[in-house]
Amino acid sequence: MRVNDLTSTYVRVALDHPLPTLFDYRCDPASAPKPGMLVSVPFGKRHVVGLVMEVTAHSDVAVDRLKSVDVVCTACPPLPENWLQLAQFAADYYQRGIGEVALPALPQALRDASRWARLFAPEERYRLLSAGHAALPDALPARASALRRLAQALAQSDSLSAVDARALHPKASATLDAWQAKGWVALDVIDPAAPRPAQGDTHPNPQESAQESAQESAQESAQATPLPTLTDEQAAAVDAIRDAQGFAPFLLHGVTGSGKTEVYLRVLAGLLAANPHAQALVLVPEINLTPQFEAAFRARFASMDDTAIVTLHSGLAEGERAHNWFAAHTGRARIVLGTRLAVLASLPHLSIIVVDEEHDPAYKQQEGLRYSARDLAIWRAKQLGVPVVLGSATPSLESWWQVDQGRYGRLTLSRRAVADAALPTVRLVDLEDERRRGRASVEGLSGLLIAALKTRLERGEQSLVFLNRRGYAPQLACDACGWVAGCPRCSAYVVLHKPERALRCHHCGWESRIPRSCPECGNVDIAPLGRGTQRVEEALAGAVPGARVLRIDADSTRRKGSAQALFSDVHAGEVDILVGTQMIAKGHDFRRVSLVGVLNADTALFSHDFRASERLFAQLMQVSGRAGRAGLPGEVLVQTRYPTHALYHALARHDYVGFANSTLAERRDAHLPPFVYQAMLRAEGRTLDAALAFLQQAAALLTEIPAASRVTVYDAVPLTIVKVMHVHRAQLLVESASRAALQATLRAWQPALRTLKGVLRWSIEVDPLDI
Repeated sequence: MRVNDLTSTYVRVALDHPLPTLFDYRCDPASAPKPGMLVSVPFGKRHVVGLVMEVTAHSDVAVDRLKSVDVVCTACPPLPENWLQLAQFAADYYQRGIGEVALPALPQALRDASRWARLFAPEERYRLLSAGHAALPDALPARASALRRLAQALAQSDSLSAVDARALHPKASATLDAWQAKGWVALDVIDPAAPRPAQGDTHPNPQESAQESAQESAQESAQATPLPTLTDEQAAAVDAIRDAQGFAPFLLHGVTGSGKTEVYLRVLAGLLAANPHAQALVLVPEINLTPQFEAAFRARFASMDDTAIVTLHSGLAEGERAHNWFAAHTGRARIVLGTRLAVLASLPHLSIIVVDEEHDPAYKQQEGLRYSARDLAIWRAKQLGVPVVLGSATPSLESWWQVDQGRYGRLTLSRRAVADAALPTVRLVDLEDERRRGRASVEGLSGLLIAALKTRLERGEQSLVFLNRRGYAPQLACDACGWVAGCPRCSAYVVLHKPERALRCHHCGWESRIPRSCPECGNVDIAPLGRGTQRVEEALAGAVPGARVLRIDADSTRRKGSAQALFSDVHAGEVDILVGTQMIAKGHDFRRVSLVGVLNADTALFSHDFRASERLFAQLMQVSGRAGRAGLPGEVLVQTRYPTHALYHALARHDYVGFANSTLAERRDAHLPPFVYQAMLRAEGRTLDAALAFLQQAAALLTEIPAASRVTVYDAVPLTIVKVMHVHRAQLLVESASRAALQATLRAWQPALRTLKGVLRWSIEVDPLDI
């Protein structure tokens, strides 16, 4: 019988640990934390941050074995109950411990107790008053550039932090104190844990607030930009979403350039105006899409203060991400823009969720907790009873099937929003026919494509060349002995990066200099095989003389802010031909692009992955949609050796509906998702035999699980890239027509799997995308 200390309270804490359990600790009843609060606790020889899930008067662990809570983070309001339920659902569905879900969902700064005091310290912000607006321009010396920068920053923002002010002027504190004494500037001390004030109540002085509000309203009326006129289809979509009651999932199927973003903006504007506390979550698939979305939202909601719109993604500095997360958690942020990790942000007044480009595979996390942000967004909307809008020109087949089943409402935008903008003409360039006719090509660029590029250059229009392979060439080989440069740590070839004069493995990062001769036979005539974006960029410089060529891919955008700067050059018209990977294929509104050339699309036609054709079609539809968006006639040239393939013909007709229906029929006949539910057990071992042996033992364990009688188990097989960083990998696929049977099987299987030995690591992925 366990004896508990009646003078203590016990808390059950989630820790970022593989064991799917909560850990019990003692705490003083007078200072006991609430569920959802962060605590620092001893764990082994370390002190770690955990999340309180339960507070109880009893523990099943003996008192002499229990340790006490070190510190309770009282400055951070507890995470709400619905957020804890979201984390628990994700843990149960994706077969992970609650701590492996909840703790990584928080910013890194929150998971370090030593940073709490600084993180939650009151923030000083300076605000320019109406007197300052009138007096400062004439009061500043002509040559005082630093003072003018400070005054301009105050005038252009609702408030300026003390840290930002000091960055603009070394003596900012003294200067602002002097301006405050003159009545030009007000100092607000903001408690970061305080909830967001209601609209019109942000200033401590009501009389001053009313005067400034009147002045700001007059300025906004004078500077107001008329909103674009909605098409009939856009207006119908906006009305349908606004009128929705409770949980209402919508698939917004709009062709590229049809104005899906404008629909989002109108819906959010109506919602935020009607409810002064409402919050909205807008998800985008990639970090490089957040700047243009943020710019559009800030321009539309210019009257909001700086913290009302925040971004959340992994590219932010730790402090900035923590600040933005906290603004959402306290309700100060009304619109949160983010990538997949933002779906797990704490938003106490979440009233709508938007998932843009919902089909994009980037919404599926591929390491750690392998969750689908789109699926969690739908579950979260259902949990809260709010609308969720899934937008795409090429919806995922899973979402399209849900529409067919009547579970989602479909909203269609069948034409482009700009009156004189039409969908581009798609032409297939038969490479075999080009070869037979003796038409010259340059490094994979057909004569037809080169001629079209030159024509656009003469017209002063922009072109885009799409190749979803970065680097200079995927292989470096010797034609004398057949040697191909490979990675010593992985079962993969290394990629040639000519500008850096390096061979680089895209799986583990191993890098070496380019050899002068073949290491096997000494032949000096080693040559690159295949083409990447670097090689195409080099070829275009010679094939289209005088063209300004810019490459945008993961290599050219490594530095922070570099992607935004490069895209700005494109929008400013400083680029004639843009070359890039999937980074340029979606979401970007290139107003001057009238031609898109697609290279090397055929490789995906014969992939072993049953989703390859769906991804290829979506990719080609998206990149095609970059052409002809502002009234210029658009043209797409797709180079292929299989011009009769049904996928290309559907692309030429812009026929997503036909492609989706025929592909779903194939999936139904083949018993593939979304008509069955799948999970993947992956194992990593020092040898391939060890990994396969583990999976075979795992498969044998399923015979002892009753629910597994409704589950199909496939043979264990190596992954396509078997070895990465000297670790060998294999996988075992299980599937069932019943989601409940599959989940029950996985829950019963995991404890047995923990008893098996012989591998370095193993993991279960539910609803895998890459098979």
